[in-house]
Amino acid sequence: MRASRGRGAGVRHLSLSRRQFTAAALSITGGIGLLPARALAGFGRLLAAPPALSPDLEGVLGGSDFVYVSPLKSDGTESRCHAEVWYAWIDGAVVMIASSEGWKARSIGRGLDRARIWVGDYGRVKGLDAGSEPFRNGPHFEAKAAVRKDDALLEKLLTAYEAKYPAEIVKWKPRFRAGHASGERVLIRYVPEPAAP
Repeated sequence: MRASRGRGAGVRHLSLSRRQFTAAALSITGGIGLLPARALAGFGRLLAAPPALSPDLEGVLGGSDFVYVSPLKSDGTESRCHAEVWYAWIDGAVVMIASSEGWKARSIGRGLDRARIWVGDYGRVKGLDAGSEPFRNGPHFEAKAAVRKDDALLEKLLTAYEAKYPAEIVKWKPRFRAGHASGERVLIRYVPEPAAP
């Protein structure tokens, strides 16, 4: 690309090569997928979304024993489903295994694929009045949920569970494997959504 002075004072004209012009036009018109990979290398860095979570929250996710998950209704309000659950922070997502008949899994099947997640150990939720749960003062974020049937992800989750819950996992690991194989249990992956500006 070469800049040149035009006839008007202070006006700059740009001369683009045919390749530069084509690349710019395709990117503007949505034909970016037609460009060769090396031409797109710089675009990825420019278009990358900011991280969804702060490093502090990622640190808490890496070390906490529990998360509290509430699927969100279509209007954005929380479901009444709140409970402390086992999880692992794997590849930038909260991953857990749950009953396929439970609300966390069924809500995703109904198209309610967003959830609010609190991180930390705030004790059992059952029996508390709605809105007064202590976890509400803890760090939290919203996430997009998806059910996964993935043996490799299950093994990563069980390995993480062995480290986090060594006393309990001995009896639960065979149940999780059998339930995943039969469809009675599903893996749910919650990917954090970028915070609203």
